[in-house]
Amino acid sequence: MTTFVLIHGGGGSAFDWHLLEAELHGRGHETVAVDLPMSDPQAGLWDYADAVVRAVGEHRRPVVVAHSWGGFVGPLVCMRIKAAALVLVTAMIPSPGETPDDWWARSGRPSSGIDDNYELCLHDVPHELAERVLAHDGALAEKMSMERAVREPWPLAAWPDVPTKYLLCRDDRLFPPDFVRRHVKERLGIIPDEMPGSHMVMLSRPGQLADYLGQVLP
Repeated sequence: MTTFVLIHGGGGSAFDWHLLEAELHGRGHETVAVDLPMSDPQAGLWDYADAVVRAVGEHRRPVVVAHSWGGFVGPLVCMRIKAAALVLVTAMIPSPGETPDDWWARSGRPSSGIDDNYELCLHDVPHELAERVLAHDGALAEKMSMERAVREPWPLAAWPDVPTKYLLCRDDRLFPPDFVRRHVKERLGIIPDEMPGSHMVMLSRPGQLADYLGQVLP
């Protein structure tokens, strides 16, 4: 049995993980899905990480799973706790001193040219489910105020000493595969694992994602 700590992306919430949580529970694992303090304009990156650490509580050697913008937070969590592994799911990979706002240009991520959020991030998610998620996260986004976090330089001098995997989603339109392969090689020096799915793969393919996560540890 493994505990998976689930960190959502920017504009998301812990609700994004509910289907994956059910799949992991069915496989005998435990989960901790955390709402990041995105409504607090004074919260910085370490505050986000500490919110996750508090939620982890007494769970020992969890696997930290960070999605999208959560890639700025997952490594910080691994500096606070003894994590068994860090899994980046179609996530941003920060460099020392880089702000989340600056990542978009510095990483070379190409523009998608897609304005519709469903077509960009949830195009393979059933419409009814996507509408529920967008409504839920949209209500939270109205209160979002990330002024400090998005402009704060990533505080680590180097990547934490934790086994790290990256999962690329081949149907992702926000972070397309060719960009991600280059980004992962440049910043982590590893080859990403790959599976089908959009940017919100935890909603479109929760079972397949659960199978992948279940094999992260030997």
